[in-house]
Amino acid sequence: MYKVLVVEDSSTVRKIVNKLIEDNPHFTCDLCEDLAEAKSALESDNEYLAAIVDLNLPDAPNGESVELALSYNLPTIVLTGNFDEFTRAQLLDQGVLDYITKESRYSYLQVSKLVDRLRKNLTTKVLVVEDSKPSRNHICSLLRKFQFQVHEANDGLEALEVLDNHRDIKMVIADHRMPNMDGYELVRTIRHEKRLQDLVFIGLSASGDSVLTSKFIKSGANDFLSKPFYHEEFYCRIMQNLESQEMIQTIRNSANLDPLTKVYNRRFLYEKADELFSRKATRSNVIVSMIDADNFKGVNDTYGHKTGDVLLQEFSALMKDYFPDDLIVRYGGEEFTVVSVRPPKVYLSALSAFMDAVRTTQFTNHKFNITCSIGVCAEEHPSLESQLEVADARLYNAKRAGRDQIMLRDTASKSAQLV
Repeated sequence: MYKVLVVEDSSTVRKIVNKLIEDNPHFTCDLCEDLAEAKSALESDNEYLAAIVDLNLPDAPNGESVELALSYNLPTIVLTGNFDEFTRAQLLDQGVLDYITKESRYSYLQVSKLVDRLRKNLTTKVLVVEDSKPSRNHICSLLRKFQFQVHEANDGLEALEVLDNHRDIKMVIADHRMPNMDGYELVRTIRHEKRLQDLVFIGLSASGDSVLTSKFIKSGANDFLSKPFYHEEFYCRIMQNLESQEMIQTIRNSANLDPLTKVYNRRFLYEKADELFSRKATRSNVIVSMIDADNFKGVNDTYGHKTGDVLLQEFSALMKDYFPDDLIVRYGGEEFTVVSVRPPKVYLSALSAFMDAVRTTQFTNHKFNITCSIGVCAEEHPSLESQLEVADARLYNAKRAGRDQIMLRDTASKSAQLV
C-alpha cells in the first residue's frame, strides 16, 4: 500500500481528498493541517509516494509547504484557491508536478487520478529517442519527475535494440530528425512488428510542419508534439495516451480473462502459443504444467457451488503469488495451466513451494485444506497442443498415483515424481 501526505488547513478539503484517495485500495493518507504537522510527519516517515499540499497555510502563507515537500524529493501536487500566471510559472519552476485550483469536486477527482497515475508509472517503461543530448535529458527529467522508468536511445536503430532488450516498454517518444534512422522510419518499423502494435508512439519535431504531423500519424504514431512545448501539454498528452492504451487493454482483457478467477482463459492461451512457438529459441524454453485442485467435486457436494467458486478464486490468487511472471490460465473447471519460460530449476522450485502453500492454506470461510496434483512437460515440442497433451496425461497419472504430487516424467520413467 502506498502512502500519500496531505497538507491542508481546511478540514472539509482534507476529508474530500482523503475519501477520494482512500477509495482506491492501493492508498492510505497521512493528514496534516499545517506546516508544523507536515514537518513532523516527514521527519518520522518520508516513505510517501506523493505530497498534496495547500499553497497557503496559516503558518506557511508563502508556499513554504511546497518547498518542504520538494526538499524531500517528493512528487508534489499543489492545491490553491488563488491562481494567476505568475504563480503558475513560479510553481512549475520550483518543480511541482501540477497545480490544481479548488473549484469543484472535479478538481479533487483530478488529484486522486493523478496520484493513481503516479502509482502506475512506477512500473511503466518509456523510451526516449533523441540525438540531441540536452533535449533528451530534458525530456527524461520530466518523465522521471512523474516516476516513469526511463530508457534512452540516440537514434532509431539504437531504439530498436532497446525495444528488443526491454520488451515491456509501453511508450516511445521520438524526435523526427535523427541520424541512421529517423523518427518517421522508426514508427513505420515498429508498426510492422505484431508484438509492438499496442505501443504508444509520440513524435516530436522542432519544424512545426503540419504535413510532418499528419505523416507521423498516418504512419502509426498516436500523437505528435512540436518543440518547444509547455511541460503541462507534454504531461497531458502522455497521460491521455497511456489512459487510452489502458482502456484498450481493459477491453481486451474482458475477452481474454476468465470472469470468475480473473486469470487468462483458454482462448488467450492459444493466442499466446503463436508467439511462444514462432521461434525455436523460445520454443525450447517453454515449460507447461497442468494443475488440478484435488477432490473439487467433494467441495461442491459438501459446501455448495458458491463455496466451490470461492475456492477457485482463492486457489487462482495463490497461483498468482507463486507464478507472477508466468502465464496462468483456467483451462476448465478446477484445472489450470501454467506456461513458463523460466529456468527449469527455478520454475520447479516455485511449483514445489506452491504445493506446500496449497497444503497449508485454509480456504474459504469454512477454513478447509486441500491438495493439488500437477503434470509437467518441460521437453521441447513443436506445438503447444502436443506439450499440453503430455502435461495433461502426466496430471492424470499423478491423480491415479494418489494425488498431491508433481509428475515430471511418464510413469514408466525413473524419477517421475516430485512430491
